[in-house]
Amino acid sequence: MTDGYAGIQGSIGWIGKMKKNSFIQGAVILAVSGIIVKLIGAVSRIYLSRLLGGEGIGLYQMAYPIYLLCLSISTAGLPVAISIMVSERNAIHDFLGGQRILKIALSVLTLTGLLFSVGLYFGSSVLIDHHIVRDPRAYWSLIALAPAVFCATISATMRGYFQGLQNMTPTAVSEVIEQFVRVVTMIGLAIILLPKGLEFGAAGATFGAAPGAAAAILTLGWFYWHDRKHRKMWYMSQDKSIVPDSTWNIMKRLFILAIPVSCANIMIPIVSNIDLFIVPKRLEVAGFNVEQATTLFGYLTGMATALINMPTIVTSSMSSSLVPGISEASIKKDFDTIRRRARTALRLASVFTLPAAIGLGVIATPISTMLYATANAGPCIAVMSIGIFFLGIQQVTTGILQGLGKTAVPFINLIVSGCVKVAFSWNLTAMPQFGVLGAAFATDTDFAVAAALNLLFLYRYMRFNMDYGHLLKVAIASAVMGVAVYFSFGAIIGAIHSNTLSALLAICIGVVVYALGILLTKAIKPEDVRTMPKIGPKLAAIIEKISF
Repeated sequence: MTDGYAGIQGSIGWIGKMKKNSFIQGAVILAVSGIIVKLIGAVSRIYLSRLLGGEGIGLYQMAYPIYLLCLSISTAGLPVAISIMVSERNAIHDFLGGQRILKIALSVLTLTGLLFSVGLYFGSSVLIDHHIVRDPRAYWSLIALAPAVFCATISATMRGYFQGLQNMTPTAVSEVIEQFVRVVTMIGLAIILLPKGLEFGAAGATFGAAPGAAAAILTLGWFYWHDRKHRKMWYMSQDKSIVPDSTWNIMKRLFILAIPVSCANIMIPIVSNIDLFIVPKRLEVAGFNVEQATTLFGYLTGMATALINMPTIVTSSMSSSLVPGISEASIKKDFDTIRRRARTALRLASVFTLPAAIGLGVIATPISTMLYATANAGPCIAVMSIGIFFLGIQQVTTGILQGLGKTAVPFINLIVSGCVKVAFSWNLTAMPQFGVLGAAFATDTDFAVAAALNLLFLYRYMRFNMDYGHLLKVAIASAVMGVAVYFSFGAIIGAIHSNTLSALLAICIGVVVYALGILLTKAIKPEDVRTMPKIGPKLAAIIEKISF
């Protein structure tokens, strides 16, 4: 009897400890895994860019947005809904309810994942025949991605469950393993199949998504099995007065939350597909032939877009971590906690994204040469670097709104910003003086409009504003850093005549200058970092001593 009571108390204590982990700790875990994933992906992308060239990467990028669209529809936004609902159930100690949510969602998504996987396989020829995908060589890349839809749907569902428990470790570990398996497979198959033709090399690269997602399922399954003892203790500590929701009520609540999230998720690949459907065609209007248009499209989406997404690893991680944290505070009507977490997240978002935007912009061409062995992607990178800051703000504010249960708002805002992008991309890309840079400007505008609208709705719901005084501090530190990077690169390359070494040294100088800038101006506050795992308290003490 005593052992059983101790077990129950241990379970409650373990859950309580888990819930005391701040969203920053969860964001750090996801950010570390995200950095590892992005580094692995960046190395593979650089190698593939050299192996396949701009034309081969263009074929790869023509297929991948279709895959993302199918995945977004097949998951139907349920992973985010699962995260919200599991967090809500655990907040009131309804642990059995959280398990039922997972089982019901898995049943639904297994079916949808299978349907869309089969649909992509048999529908690829339709996309080619109707010139939705303009280069017929992309057919093999499309069918190679079909199995990945099913596997990725299942893994996304399980990640949503663990995130609802505010346990980000399973998601982080599974993402790293998935990326490693994916990259090994894609590079191996690209090398093997490239002698058969460029289209087959690109198809081999795209197929890597399937075994990677399968490896993620196995990893998440292991974590679920490993936590079986904790679940048993949860069941023993279940509040017996709670009446379980019916299957119908759970499904209704899931879809009420999920449908707007799904629509928002669909908008992301749709926005990517805007480039696919518009850019190559409008480049032809501007005077480029099909091969040239495909190559420029590869520079835009395969090189520039991939690079500007890297600095937003932190903001994407914060967004995922914010959803269950905000949801838990929301169900308890703890609005002070909601505002505090939102304010901290937006401050950190600006600290990471604004210097990245300026730093990448001032030496875009040297970075393109260093990473992709071509300077031709430099102009696209320079223009699109502007969007890093706006994308980061949009991601974080989306997480806040979803945690508040306002899941429809980010979707509506994405529709508006997507329409703006269509108008800009259609007109600017067809102008010879802009060309592919017109599409890059359109993407920046898309991010800026979406971020501004999200902030507008946060003010409407919570009377919440960004800390613009803090943003000014970050902007000053970033501007000084940008000047230092620009002139140091020019001086170093004039002395050693090595683009790669000059770029790396200039980046290091920029990091030091920026770190001093934000510490001296106290752009990062001690409370922003105090809850970081292990290093947080020490880092907070250093900030207290150095800043003024």
